Amino acid sequence: MSDIDDLLINRKAVTYRLLPFGFCKSEKGYIYATHLADGQLEMRVTITNDTKVSAEVRDISSKELYVLHRVSGASGAFVGKVRKEYEQILAAIANDCFEPDVFKSKCAKQIIRHVREKYRDEPQFLWKRTPQNAIFRRQDNEKWYAALLVIQKRKLGLNADGTVDIIDLRAKPEDIDVLVDGKSYFPGYHMNKKHWITICLDDSVADEEIFQRIDESFVLAKSNAGKYARASKTESKLESIT
Repeated sequence: MSDIDDLLINRKAVTYRLLPFGFCKSEKGYIYATHLADGQLEMRVTITNDTKVSAEVRDISSKELYVLHRVSGASGAFVGKVRKEYEQILAAIANDCFEPDVFKSKCAKQIIRHVREKYRDEPQFLWKRTPQNAIFRRQDNEKWYAALLVIQKRKLGLNADGTVDIIDLRAKPEDIDVLVDGKSYFPGYHMNKKHWITICLDDSVADEEIFQRIDESFVLAKSNAGKYARASKTESKLESIT
């Protein structure tokens, strides 16, 4: 079954969305309560002030904890009904009250904020197999102008272990030739290397410079869309990243 840990992995609560959903503010955080199984059980979801999430189901009459819906081998019409309703509520909370929190670097978070404020776009996580891959696309023609990824440093040719946040952007070929240095700027990772460039988001490039590159990529996604690889081909490449 789908449980909290599965649904909320790499996601964070958005506080201002909790009250409209139906959560109530408490001293220790937020609480959402609803009935299951035609009012026989109560489900309570708690989000503490330090963003820890828990859920429990109790019998309304006896107040005893009900757990059969979380036992994989438990079966029967009643258990199945409770399990289905429980999962639907958790899924609704995850979708309406949480947002992706995949990218940990300060720079990646600043990029998301910049794009949200300037272009009113949100990162789109398109693939279940690679939840660490997100793209931004223009709203008028749906062309991608940026991709945020988490990859192994060695995949960029860096002599270091661990992962790093990167951003892929459209760029003019003449600019790519000048910028690529193998340290901060790289040929487009899993992209058309003639028309895309990759920036390592490790604070080696100033935020304002990256914002400028994003703005240039946004323009190129419209004016030169015909010169670039089709989105379907790019999507299949990104989906294969591990």
